[in-house]
Amino acid sequence: MAILGLAPSSEPQRPAHFDIEKVIRPNILSLHPYRCARDDYQEGILLDANENSHGHSISSPGKMEELVSVLNADLHRYPDPSHDDIKTRIAQLRSLPDPKHVFLGVGSDEVIDLLMRVCVTPGREKILITPPTYGMYTVCAHVNDIGIVRCNLNLSGDHGEGGENGRFSLVVNDIKAAVSSDPAIKLIFLCSPGNPTGTLISLKSLRSLLDYEPFKGIVVVDEAYIDFAGEDASAVSMIRDYGNLCVMQTLSKSFGLAGIRLGLALAQPPLIQILTNTKAPYNVSTPTAQLAVAALKQPSLANMREKIGSLLDSRKRLAQSLADLDYLGLGPIIGGNDANFLMVPVVDKVTRVPDNGRSHRIYKVLAEENGIVVRYRGGEPGCTGCLRITVGTPQENKVLLEKLRKVLEVL
Repeated sequence: MAILGLAPSSEPQRPAHFDIEKVIRPNILSLHPYRCARDDYQEGILLDANENSHGHSISSPGKMEELVSVLNADLHRYPDPSHDDIKTRIAQLRSLPDPKHVFLGVGSDEVIDLLMRVCVTPGREKILITPPTYGMYTVCAHVNDIGIVRCNLNLSGDHGEGGENGRFSLVVNDIKAAVSSDPAIKLIFLCSPGNPTGTLISLKSLRSLLDYEPFKGIVVVDEAYIDFAGEDASAVSMIRDYGNLCVMQTLSKSFGLAGIRLGLALAQPPLIQILTNTKAPYNVSTPTAQLAVAALKQPSLANMREKIGSLLDSRKRLAQSLADLDYLGLGPIIGGNDANFLMVPVVDKVTRVPDNGRSHRIYKVLAEENGIVVRYRGGEPGCTGCLRITVGTPQENKVLLEKLRKVLEVL
């Protein structure tokens, strides 16, 4: 079996008795790694990775102070293994009782991997996911040699978008039936707002799963985009009542700090302690920790909220402008529009049916001939023909719309 991503070599293997493919686990040799936005394009107006186009919110007066603090830190020493200051600030921000409810990871991806490693037995047990959803759940499951059960979200738009019964809502009865029939399912991963759906999960639906007695595992709610979704949208408020709930968040999106790689698990202390016991030592670096502290101070939080407000205004204007391109074969935006991106189907100009072929051509021409990089999502369930577009700055959105209009006219 060839190693995915490595070109075959005509060079003889040295030493002759060694064959790396016989050392590596078969599930790793067959692994298709997560394909991130930067794997395809690195330059241009990058509206493909759902980064915060308005940048980070660390307040100007403290910016140089924090930079100097990082440079003057004891970088020859290992970092604080616990970072209680950050945990305390997160607990206060999210209205949790204390820092014992907070775990810090190297991005949410470390949290995803740790949850699988501590909860799901390789080769025997499983996770449940709800496509279309974040691809790292599948990749981590394959790495950890655990099974995957898929229960699609509601893919019909007959009852509108989101909510309890609209497009991309949870089909609660299907999930309950799956976990009832398969006790090997230990984790349910839900994404709220969803990626790529941009749709909030109903807290009523979530509560129904948490209260479902036949399921003995943990419900994990990935809230990477929650700060774009408005008040009272988060499942964090339910943590006090449910030991079987884990909420993941991140500083990558609303905080505009994707580059420092800091993710969070928020849950009751027993699960947090298990994650702490299992993580690698010193997993969060000193520079990351110091920038996180600066971002969690009140002036920076005020800046963050202001930027979120500006971004939401831009989201509304961009949605209207995209709707104005319907005559060129752009369908109505689908999903709940609860994140910092929009998902819009490209349709056949005559039949008005979502068209993967046309959508993918437009994606390629935008990136390679116009310097506008969005994300093609037509292969996901319920997303035929769809492009996912991160909300950019007003100037970026203006250029996007100009280029997109020209490409739609031609293709």
